[in-house]
Amino acid sequence: MILIAGPCVIENKDNLFKIAEGLKKYHEDDRIDFYFKASFDKANRTSLESFRGPGLQDGLSMLKDIQDKFGYKLLTDIHESWQVEEAAKVVDILQIPAFLCRQTDLLVSAAKTDRVVNIKKGQFMNPEDMAYSVGKVLKTRGFDEVDYKTSKEANVWLTERGSSFGYGNLVVDMRSLEIMRKFAPVVFDATHSVQMPGGAGGKSSGKKEFVSPLSRAAAAVGVDGFFFETHFDPSVALSDGANMLKLEELEQCIKDIFAIKEALEISQ
Repeated sequence: MILIAGPCVIENKDNLFKIAEGLKKYHEDDRIDFYFKASFDKANRTSLESFRGPGLQDGLSMLKDIQDKFGYKLLTDIHESWQVEEAAKVVDILQIPAFLCRQTDLLVSAAKTDRVVNIKKGQFMNPEDMAYSVGKVLKTRGFDEVDYKTSKEANVWLTERGSSFGYGNLVVDMRSLEIMRKFAPVVFDATHSVQMPGGAGGKSSGKKEFVSPLSRAAAAVGVDGFFFETHFDPSVALSDGANMLKLEELEQCIKDIFAIKEALEISQ
């Protein structure tokens, strides 16, 4: 099972290493293909005053230090084509943010590397239309078919992170997991799916009490992996604290997911 976990943004080196230390058990679990996630820049924050991160060079340097110390595989967001080359030298997965999931130049630039490309489904997107975003990467990499098998071979993933439901609210249509899995491996982003965009006056809010039930539901539907933003103390996190899990809450969530997966395997 793919597991992507870590803080929303790199706040500072001490916090980054403290969170990374708390995730060692997942890296050491043979059932899990673990990736440590942190963003060097959050370019789509609601307000200009919101914390964005240390930037490309300093952020990648800290992520490389995490890799050197813990041996983790890494994921980070890219927002512009010029960031791709430098990020690909350090991280294993280049993540396309949801708001940029149709951005052709960004997708093509990421596709020209040998890294996994994880495309987050836009909150505004019909899940069936994500096949076109996948197709941009696949065709750049020399593949003609857009289906699950081809995408898995070509290292192209999709991530579900909820859909806009009126203003300031997201919902998860579990059908999208099944729909998108026809043309790519699918990761369920349980923490962003409970976000309330712009719900806290110039920044996003969230309802993290729904993270666990939604992740259990996704496990029952069937996905290739899970994405959780986590922190030792979400109340002091500089981005997305309202929808993050504490490290100990993540542990229970993972236990529940495996219990459901094992029950499904027995029933089949």
